[in-house]
Amino acid sequence: MGSVRRALVMVLVPLLAGVSAACGGSSGSGTDGVTQRARPAERAFEHPGVLVSKAQLDRVRTHVEAREQPWLSAFEQMRDSKYGAADYQAKPYAVVECPPGNHPGRGCVEEREDAIAAYTQALLWNITGDRAHAQKAVQIMDAWSGVITRHTEANAGLQTAWAASSWARAAEAVRYTYDGWSDGELLRFERMLRTAYLPQVLEGSVESNGNWDLVMADATMGMAVFLDDHESFEKAVTHFRTRVPAYFYLESDGALPVSPAGSGIDTEAQLQKFWFGQKTFADGLSQETCRNFKHASYSLAATAHIAETAWHQGVDLYGEVKDRLRAAFEFHAKYQLGAKAPGWLCGGKVQRDMGPDTEVGLNHLRDRLKMELPETEKLTRGQRPEGTDDLFVAWETLTHAGNG
Repeated sequence: MGSVRRALVMVLVPLLAGVSAACGGSSGSGTDGVTQRARPAERAFEHPGVLVSKAQLDRVRTHVEAREQPWLSAFEQMRDSKYGAADYQAKPYAVVECPPGNHPGRGCVEEREDAIAAYTQALLWNITGDRAHAQKAVQIMDAWSGVITRHTEANAGLQTAWAASSWARAAEAVRYTYDGWSDGELLRFERMLRTAYLPQVLEGSVESNGNWDLVMADATMGMAVFLDDHESFEKAVTHFRTRVPAYFYLESDGALPVSPAGSGIDTEAQLQKFWFGQKTFADGLSQETCRNFKHASYSLAATAHIAETAWHQGVDLYGEVKDRLRAAFEFHAKYQLGAKAPGWLCGGKVQRDMGPDTEVGLNHLRDRLKMELPETEKLTRGQRPEGTDDLFVAWETLTHAGNG
């Protein structure tokens, strides 16, 4: 079944790209190396290429079919989750209302979970070849694209970014491997991303804690690739280049962390307050370390996601931040594993609550670049298979463990 489906896809991908272009949508990878919306000097995007490439999907399928670990247990974890259910039903909302804190919202959990479910079903389709999973992914995406109009309340930007990150991965993994997503459904989903999601995250959030800005850039880049939108892709690259150095500290930055571009947070007092009272800075410390490791971990994941998608598109953002990213992974992994926090670090008390956020970065830094990350490797092996945080990270042991 797998070999037949792969052969079918080789025929269908160019046809689907041509149909989309004829209907006024994006053209995918053209034979002349230029997408429909690209300027002549721009390189066409590689598809599928949002977080996971076609080659990576093929390797995952091979590992699972051979019943190799850790991929088999990661696959079974995903397959048996609520997101992998054959009868999963989407619960779309026209307006998703997400206030801050513990205030009740409308549609926030449902939207995030449905987006992860679509991505889960897309991965199941690519691994098993069962068209029912592709049909379910499309069904979920179609349910939302026919209803949602906007996001509101104070957490709208973060909520939009979380959901859009998963929507883009799901859509990319279906569009270029499956022939059953109709032109009308596809165009409506594209319209949903352009109107209800991309405008909310495109400009980032420079005055917020850095996890907002980074996951917004993650979502922007994923949607940009899916939509063949080079301008938005470059916007995400710019956010990455300005925010990552302002979020993860290296001693080469000087006595104080880099100020977030455009935030106006630049005096010693302002920066210390922004870094949750931290006055001593060391390699790998993050802007939110003294808040909790959970939010620092979100940012590690988002940073790796952005760099991974860019890598698939021929842009080496990893190379620009590899030392900073390695230091941040090692710093947090060390204390997550139980090392005693010194008095200078967050007053000697840290909240050890990292999520399933290490596989993508570890794969690149250790497996592609052969960098040493002993603490991160130990942490990752101890928590495999890394599942989902039910926000914007899902199944990354399956997709990225040792997957160069």
